[in-house]
Amino acid sequence: MYALLFTRLGMPSFVATLAGLLALLGLQLYILGPSGSINLPYASPLVRFGQVMVMPDGLAQALALLPGAVMVLQGLRTRARRAAVNLSSGPVSALWLRAGILTAVLACAVFYLNLGRGVPWIFGVFVLLVVTLNYALKRTQWGRSMFAVGGNREAARRAGINVRAITVSAFVLCSTLAAVGGILAASRLASASQQAGTGDVNLNAIAAAVIGGTSLFGGRGSAWSALLGIIVIQAISNGLTLLNLPSSLRYMITGAVLAIAVIVDSLARRSRATHGRA
Repeated sequence: MYALLFTRLGMPSFVATLAGLLALLGLQLYILGPSGSINLPYASPLVRFGQVMVMPDGLAQALALLPGAVMVLQGLRTRARRAAVNLSSGPVSALWLRAGILTAVLACAVFYLNLGRGVPWIFGVFVLLVVTLNYALKRTQWGRSMFAVGGNREAARRAGINVRAITVSAFVLCSTLAAVGGILAASRLASASQQAGTGDVNLNAIAAAVIGGTSLFGGRGSAWSALLGIIVIQAISNGLTLLNLPSSLRYMITGAVLAIAVIVDSLARRSRATHGRA
């Protein structure tokens, strides 16, 4: 529906999304009724998946080593392709250093989590979604078309890209991921309530993408950048909570960080335009 409002009627995407959000929040209130919440059975597979199920320690440790190994293999393969056409490449030591740092961070995180309950499967699903989306955006024709349409719709159309189809796929993918996120949130809380999707959820979603490096002007970003933004936002929130500071300061600090991120993105975009790299 959002895609039809945007592509057929010319409604701005932000307005279409906001209108759909308000309509769905109203539908949520209607379904929940006077009680305002629906509790899910604790013994249901969905709730058990969101609250109880964790990975075996050995599997979690093996998965922590996998990203570093993939980074090394892809880096060596890229170096080989560039060497085959007489192009320069960065030093191998830098590749091994980045892979080593990533592996050390993941291994320490898994080790720390295994000291307690372990690594939840729901977190594994989240990481799998990030990896899949990052691959789709960076390594497929659809992903390159997505960046082209985001950067310049008219240039993408003249290059032969089906702009309408790419736009529809973007809206469908975002709506699907939002629905999956709502289901996982309900499984984690074992309930659906009026508070779901309200509060600072929208602010955090926008701030996470922008702080991570996704451009509001289109054409730049990745799934990893959104993950980085989530880590920054949660680090700020948890740090202020541990300091026992009021929510008012959390909103102000998060807003300031978001404003700085947008300003940096705008200045970088202006610099690229000045040097003919936009």
